[in-house]
Amino acid sequence: MVNLIKSKELSEQIVAQISQEISNYDTPPGLTVIIVGENPASKVYVNKKKKTAEKAGFNSEVIELPESVSQQELEDYIDRLNNDPAVDGILVQLPLPGHINAYDIIEKIRPEKDVDGFHPVNVGRLVIGLEPYAVSCTPFGIIRLLEENKIPIEGKHAVIAGRSNIVGKPLASLLLNRNATVTVCHSKTKNIEEICKQADILVAAVGKAKFIKADRVKPGATVIDVGINRTKDGKLVGDVDFDEVCKKAGYITPVPGGVGPMTIAMLLSNTLKLFKIHNK
Repeated sequence: MVNLIKSKELSEQIVAQISQEISNYDTPPGLTVIIVGENPASKVYVNKKKKTAEKAGFNSEVIELPESVSQQELEDYIDRLNNDPAVDGILVQLPLPGHINAYDIIEKIRPEKDVDGFHPVNVGRLVIGLEPYAVSCTPFGIIRLLEENKIPIEGKHAVIAGRSNIVGKPLASLLLNRNATVTVCHSKTKNIEEICKQADILVAAVGKAKFIKADRVKPGATVIDVGINRTKDGKLVGDVDFDEVCKKAGYITPVPGGVGPMTIAMLLSNTLKLFKIHNK
């Protein structure tokens, strides 16, 4: 019988531990999120971040900017936050409008305030095996889920379907640093079905509803579903065909309620770490 990997209880436990630790300080960590435009999904996600951060005892601020904001104006906001000692973590919610160069914006954030772990310095440190100031939140959450459920990583073959800078690439580095053998598949990969079937740990992060079918899964494999897709009838589904794959996998994350809650918990964990760095 398949084991469900749910993160609600674990994420709540992590947030509670962070809240307890914060209570030992005279001033709380500061987390500032910048959101540009009126993307509904981004607004929902940012509100969840703010609510959870405030629940944990953080000083949480959301800066809402119009879609018409210029590159320079956005960079000026980041400069002010970089120089504000009350701000420990800066997050610019993606995606950004087309006229904004997201790479320049990410690089503008000081690495030691880059709570998302996207800055080239943090990514580079992760790749070469040094500890970054912060690690990309979703991959970080996936590792915690594997470790907390005592799913072996060392020596296992991990296959990641998706090569994004937010999930696929940083997760590959995290798994390699834990001695897994890692294969990253993408839209140009040939024989992706056969490669996925070799995985002891299969991570789906392609943004295509029910992309991973049962015939792409090794019996007993651990399947981590990062995807969030909405069907025509409004139902949320992942990148994995859950009803099929759960009959074959050993462990599987549901959607919703699998990886998602861990992303925000790791965001707070990163912010607390940056706060400690700033207050040494």
